[in-house]
Amino acid sequence: MNLSCVIIEDLKVAADYLIRCCEKSGIAEVKGTFSNTTEALEFLNQHAVDLLFLDVEMPGASGFDLLDQLAYSPKVILTTSKEEYAYNAYQYNVTAFLKKPFTLQQFNEALDKIAGAETNVSAQVASRLNHIFIKSDGKLIRLENKDILYIESYGDYVRFVTADKKHLTNNTIKNLEEKINGEWFMKVHRSYIINLHNIEDIRENSLFIKGVEIPISKAFKQDVMKKLNIL
Repeated sequence: MNLSCVIIEDLKVAADYLIRCCEKSGIAEVKGTFSNTTEALEFLNQHAVDLLFLDVEMPGASGFDLLDQLAYSPKVILTTSKEEYAYNAYQYNVTAFLKKPFTLQQFNEALDKIAGAETNVSAQVASRLNHIFIKSDGKLIRLENKDILYIESYGDYVRFVTADKKHLTNNTIKNLEEKINGEWFMKVHRSYIINLHNIEDIRENSLFIKGVEIPISKAFKQDVMKKLNIL
């Protein structure tokens, strides 16, 4: 079992130690390291992860402030030098509490609590949320699933197409395929992800959404047909 995780820690020596612990664990895959909650929240609103290693006392907003603003509930291992935060950790349903300095054995014991849980937070998040956030034009933009017609590859970017606007963001179809809600969206071509709820008709190896023809690769056609409510 692999756990995608993010480290939120303003002390570089502490962050580096956590990275080493994750590498030695063999199951914790670090997707990002952040020294403040603002940048961490921006990343997490676009990329659901299974686990946060979270320091409480951070520049600006605290670790608890981040949990208040996060749109979903990943597992959390709180890392702090102050025991008085233990009560708050309980209130926030934190999975484990690591008091600095902690040993590799203590780290592994905390990680065992996560690895033993029969749940995948990333999958739960994708299936529950009816919206996504994308970064476009230097800001985070919220898009409702129902409003997205399709997503297309556009050079080094992808373009989210709605009925009235196109949003360009730095990403890849492959990366999005692993993260978006499978009840709403499906990859039908190496360059396209479509909203299943907005298909108007299918002809041979193409489908149409709002009059736009989108190719269906042979590799995906059978899966597309299985997803449709054919009477």
